[in-house]
Amino acid sequence: MNRSLATKLLLVAVLLSLIAVPGWAANYKDEYKLSVVVGPKGPWGEAAQKFADLVKERSGGKINIKCYFAGQLFAGKQTNEFLLLRQGVADFALASTINWSSQVPSLNLFALPFFFASYEQLDAVKNGAPGKKLLAEIEDKGVVGLAWGENGYRELTNSKRAVAKPEDLAGLKVRVVGSPIFIDTFRALGANPINMNWGEAQTALQQGTVDGQENPVNAVIVPYQLWQVQKHISIWHYAIDPLILGAGKETLASFSAEDQAMIKKAAQDACGEEIGRAREGLAGDLPGLAKLRENGMEVTVFSAEQRATFRAKTQPVYDTWIEKIGAELVAEAEKLVAKQ
Repeated sequence: MNRSLATKLLLVAVLLSLIAVPGWAANYKDEYKLSVVVGPKGPWGEAAQKFADLVKERSGGKINIKCYFAGQLFAGKQTNEFLLLRQGVADFALASTINWSSQVPSLNLFALPFFFASYEQLDAVKNGAPGKKLLAEIEDKGVVGLAWGENGYRELTNSKRAVAKPEDLAGLKVRVVGSPIFIDTFRALGANPINMNWGEAQTALQQGTVDGQENPVNAVIVPYQLWQVQKHISIWHYAIDPLILGAGKETLASFSAEDQAMIKKAAQDACGEEIGRAREGLAGDLPGLAKLRENGMEVTVFSAEQRATFRAKTQPVYDTWIEKIGAELVAEAEKLVAKQ
């Protein structure tokens, strides 16, 4: 082969490679980081991996997202996760609204005590004007919400006694998530709320230095087999814990319009499946509770009247937090809840 022909063939090969790799893709990073508070097991962690897998598959291997489970990126301080997205330390996160509420106080809407009595009410708020306003607010702060997910209703377990009325909580030491509104709620009910990370909480529950805890059934109570250390559970629906699959605004903007649309669809597909798993067995006549009873837990399912009693007891907390969340946002959500 003469030198002239070889040069021409090389030039053709270079041109073909430029055609095959668009300018957008040529600038993509080798790895995008996705932060997750929990481990890889269970609906939450598995949804994060599902999203990463879908994006890789649908981009033809062009976009690779690595899940950093169990809070690896924020070194134990869950409330820093939103800042990591804004700063570009993390590119994506599948996160609880609780953990982002310190930077976005309006997300405490979902933690108002005894506000959401049904999944239908929650869906109406998420998919309606309040949910859209919340996503717009986090986008203004540098994070784009791609899809809603769900951790579930936070139910109460303890090792001491059945809790069916506010007086039953008096003096109980309950591990709570480290958010001020949760601490306020349990204090209003006469309990002794204790903030500690989940790893410490498991040890405390085993040793009996903490009496109880509050967490979703399918996400925590069943996977961690809490019936081994907790005899009683109250299905009281005192707070709901939505998740948001978000992307750093600058990260998302770095993708082509086509890839942005693909990423959003992958997020919606992964989170839609995750919501179904988080709610499995916990609607209608609550068949999912059978597993708890089979393992020796005493289950107390609250009636509407019982929830109303607890709601009245925590009304001062509700009233205090309305202004912190935003009175207009709460009023819009109240209207949607009332319609359900």
